[in-house]
Amino acid sequence: MARIIDELKEEYRKTKKSSILIYFILRILVILCLIRQILLGHIDSALLCVLSLCLLILPAIIQKHFKIVLPNTLEIIIYIFIFAAEILGEIYNFYGYISNWDLMLHTLNGFLCAAIGLSLIDLLNKNSKSIHLSPFYVALASFCFSMTIGVCWEFFEYGADKIFSSDMQKDTVVSSITSVSFDDDKTNHAITIKDIDKTVVYNAKNEELIIIDGGYLDIGLNDTMEDLLVNFIGATTYSILGYFYIKNRDKYQLAKKFIITKA
Repeated sequence: MARIIDELKEEYRKTKKSSILIYFILRILVILCLIRQILLGHIDSALLCVLSLCLLILPAIIQKHFKIVLPNTLEIIIYIFIFAAEILGEIYNFYGYISNWDLMLHTLNGFLCAAIGLSLIDLLNKNSKSIHLSPFYVALASFCFSMTIGVCWEFFEYGADKIFSSDMQKDTVVSSITSVSFDDDKTNHAITIKDIDKTVVYNAKNEELIIIDGGYLDIGLNDTMEDLLVNFIGATTYSILGYFYIKNRDKYQLAKKFIITKA
């Protein structure tokens, strides 16, 4: 670990990449958070801090191992994304305090994954004598790569909720529901219940467990679909930028800030 940090310091002295500075700042903040969580006795949050420290150093390891270069902008956003998701989101509950925090991160995730997917295909495209993919195909493949990552993450959230009784797929209170289950005649006719004011939950002994004010508790469906929708928006946005960049690399430079290159 110390050797890697020394290499990062040396890289900053050589390249003056601001991403290295951001890395050290965020790493210090995570270490301070780790110390605080240990003092408070929050072991689960402390372990999350340890995970964040590992994730923060992962880009440097990947660059060194695979001999690639992450552009400064992409590297900075990855570091900030990790900090925003794990430390601010999970430990300091920005997911609860800021209503669209999760959606913002999923949008950014869709954008970043599309950029990474396009970079990988573009590297293959440029360094292969037998493969010459069209800009549209590369953009489409980067979009599919991003959406696949988004879907796999939702699978992970669903699995964690089912196996560990967590709540990664955040619940949503809705005031109306539509279902064919309400059709007593079993004709597959969807019936809508509107203006739901509250839901009362009972156990098998007819004991009242909890009252949900404001409507009916949707268990994760809205959250999952919203996450996939904003992932779609992020992936589509970068795929379009990437298409024009590959079509004319000299004219469209915005996408280049997120393109991975060979060292």
